Amino acid sequence: MSNTTEYSAKDITVLEGLEAVRKRPSMYIGSTGPKGLHHLVYEVVDNSIDEALAGFCNNVELYIHPDNTITVVDDGRGIPIEKIPKYNRSAVEIVLTKLHAGGKFGGGGYRVSGGLHGVGVSVVNALSEWLTVEVKRGGKVYQQKYKRGKPVSELKVIGASEETGTTITFLPDKKVFDDISFDSEALVQKMKETAFLNKNLQIKIVDEREEQPREVIYKYKGGIVDFVKHLNSNKDVLHGKIIYFEDKENSNHMEFAAQYNSGYSESIFTFANNINTHEGGTHLSGFRAALTRTINDYARTKNLLKEKDENLSGEDIREGLTVVLSVKLLEPQFEGQTKTKLGNSEIRGFVDNVVSRNLAEFLEEHPKEAKVVVSKSISSFLARQAARKARELTRRKGLLENISLPGKLADCSSKDPACSEIFLVEGDSAGGSAKQARNREFQAILPLKGKILNVEKARINKILNSEEIRAMISALGTGVGEEFTLESTRYHRAIIMTDADVDGSHIRALILTFFYRYMQPMIEAGCVYIAQPPLYKTTKKKKIRYAFSDKELSEILEEIGKEGVSIQRYKGLGEMNPEQLWETTMNPETRTLLQVTIDDAILADEIFTTLMGDKVEPRRNFIQKYAKDVRFLDI
Repeated sequence: MSNTTEYSAKDITVLEGLEAVRKRPSMYIGSTGPKGLHHLVYEVVDNSIDEALAGFCNNVELYIHPDNTITVVDDGRGIPIEKIPKYNRSAVEIVLTKLHAGGKFGGGGYRVSGGLHGVGVSVVNALSEWLTVEVKRGGKVYQQKYKRGKPVSELKVIGASEETGTTITFLPDKKVFDDISFDSEALVQKMKETAFLNKNLQIKIVDEREEQPREVIYKYKGGIVDFVKHLNSNKDVLHGKIIYFEDKENSNHMEFAAQYNSGYSESIFTFANNINTHEGGTHLSGFRAALTRTINDYARTKNLLKEKDENLSGEDIREGLTVVLSVKLLEPQFEGQTKTKLGNSEIRGFVDNVVSRNLAEFLEEHPKEAKVVVSKSISSFLARQAARKARELTRRKGLLENISLPGKLADCSSKDPACSEIFLVEGDSAGGSAKQARNREFQAILPLKGKILNVEKARINKILNSEEIRAMISALGTGVGEEFTLESTRYHRAIIMTDADVDGSHIRALILTFFYRYMQPMIEAGCVYIAQPPLYKTTKKKKIRYAFSDKELSEILEEIGKEGVSIQRYKGLGEMNPEQLWETTMNPETRTLLQVTIDDAILADEIFTTLMGDKVEPRRNFIQKYAKDVRFLDI
C-alpha cells in the first residue's frame, strides 16, 4: 500500500467553490433530516471505497463516538499533501474546501469511483461544526483542522508512520441538522451492503455510545454470491448453485449473481460503482431484456415451450428471482442529485451481451438448474393467464368505463388527487365512525373486513381474487405490479387506520406488505401514511385530553394530577364517537400521521420476507430481538 506515485497533487482538479452548500444543504445531501445526516457518513466512506476500487485499500473502520462525532479510517494511499501551484494550497485542503475537487475529474487518481458527483467530502466539511483530517503518506502523519468548512489550522506534520491512509473525524453541525443522533442499525446495514459489493474488503463498525461498545466486522470472500445467499437466507431456494459470472469490456466491468426461491416476488438490486441505483437504469434494462430473451430461447430449444405457446413474459421469468447486479464504469452518469438511476446508454448493450452469453452457457452446462428455472417461469405464466380477467378489472380505464367503484367505498367529492386522501380502515364499525367523522369534500373511506390476504405467500391470480385487495386496487385506480401507474392514482394520500392492538398491527403489516410488493412507487412517492389514533382519553372536570403513548399519559397525569381523573384506554377505533375520531385522528389541523418510507430497499425486503414469509424461525428470532423496543412497525 505504499505506492503513492500514481496519485499526487497534479491529479486534483477543481471545478467550483463551496459557497452554496451551507445555504442550501438539501440540494447536496437530500435533506437536513436523518437521511441527509447519514449521507454525510456514506460520503466519507465512499472516498475510502474508491481507494479500494483502485486497488489500494483493504480495511475501512467506522467509529460512532459518544458525542455523535464520526471517525472514518482507511489504509489507502492517503489524500495527496503537496501544494497545488494554482491555489498555493495543499491538495488536502483543496479536496476539503472546494466543490467538485478530487482525483475523479480527469486526473489519474481513479479509474472507477462513486462519491456524490465528487462533492462528497467537501460537503461533509461544509456541513460539520468541525472536521479534522489526518493523512499518513510518505513516512509522515499530517493533520489539518476545519470549522464549518473553513481551515482553522495549516496542514502540519504531527508524527511519523510507515503506513498510508486517511482518517477523517467530524461533528455534524447542529445549526444545519434537526438532530445529530446517528442510527447505528442504518449505518451497520449500509456498511454490510458495501462489504458484500467489495470482495475481501474488511469493514469494521464500532458504536462507542453504548456502555459496552458494539463492534461488528464484515468481510466477504464470495462478494455478491454471499450477498444473494444472505438475501435468500429466510427463503426456500429452488437450486443450491448460485448463478454467478463476471465480465469486462474496455473500461466496463460487471458482476452478476442470481438464485430462484419458491416465493412470488422478485428481489432485484442493482449497483453502479457501489452506489445502490434504487430506480434502476440502463444496466437493469439490459439485464431484463437479456434474461427474458435467453430463458425463452432455451425453453424453445429444449421443447419446454411449444411453437404455439406464447413467450414467457419478463414478469413470469422474474417470479421468485433474487439478483444482485453490480457494474463498474469509468464515468457514470446518474439521473438526479441523489444518484438513483444510471443513465449511461452504452451500459445497456454491455450488460445485455454479457448476461445473454453467460446465462446461455450456464443453462446449457447446468440442465438441472435450467429445468427448475423454466418450470418456475411456466407455472407463473399459467397463473398469469388465470389472472388476466381479474387484472383487467383493476385497470383504471376499464374501471371507469365498465364498472363502478367498490360499493363500500365512501368517496370524496373532490376529483383532484392532490387534494384527496383515502382512509383504509379496519372493520365496518370503525369504518362507520370514520364515514361520519370525515370531511366529505376531500376524505374517502374504504372499510376493510378482517385480515387481508398475505401477498407474500400468494401469486397474482390469488391476490386479484381477494375481495378486499381488489377493492383497494379499484379504489386507488393505479393498477398493480408492472401495470402500476402512479399518475392514475385517485388519492395522493393513502392512510392506513387500524386499531392500536395486536390485530390492528397485524392488519397494518399485511396492508404494508401489499403496498411494498405491488404498489411500491406509492411508498417511494410519499403517498402512504399510518394514522395515529390516541391510546388514552383523560377527563378531569369535563376537560378532555388525549395521550398517544404511555409516556404521554404519564406526563399528562403529572401535569393535571391523578385525583379525580377518568382514564379510558381505547381498544379500537369503533369506541370513539365521530367527533373524537375527527379531532384526534382525521383532522389535518390536529392529527399526527406517520409517513411510510423505504430508506433501504434491501433491508425492507429482508424484513417483509422475515415477518410475512413461510419460515417461522427467522420471524421468532426477529420478534425476540426487537419486541421490547418497537412501538410501531414502520418501513
